Amino acid sequence: MRHALTSLKTALRAAGVAAVALAGLALALPAHAANPLELNFYLSGPRYDGALPPCEAALGTISAEFAEKEATFWNSALQISGYSQVHEVAFRPWVSAPQAIPRRFCAARAVLNDGRYHTVRYSIIEDGGFAGTGLGVEWCMVGLDRNWAYNPACRAARP
Repeated sequence: MRHALTSLKTALRAAGVAAVALAGLALALPAHAANPLELNFYLSGPRYDGALPPCEAALGTISAEFAEKEATFWNSALQISGYSQVHEVAFRPWVSAPQAIPRRFCAARAVLNDGRYHTVRYSIIEDGGFAGTGLGVEWCMVGLDRNWAYNPACRAARP
């Protein structure tokens, strides 16, 4: 019986040494390049055309989202009454990253139903809508960024 236990311990040690040796050998082998099936050659990547609408196209979306946000989250009756001084700030400003998603950065002056004026900074994003379809709009109203998503003074909404 004692002889059986000793031989079992010896066998387990030998198996452990063999496992460590195989693991070391596997780690020492050089990596090989991917084969054609592993290259995902059917996934060619995004194709952006950079055809974005002018800055005025996003104003309706901003007005609707602002009114909804104020009513839902802040229990406020504020709404945008109109816009002036709508202008483009930048279009695809990242020259060092030409493959970046095309964006048109804009700014406008909004008048609210309380008579106050606020600057709105926003961007129109190609394929930035829900699930990557359609245009997306990200915006921030200076002075009314209550959750500080783009703080300070909507600086994170600029290019």
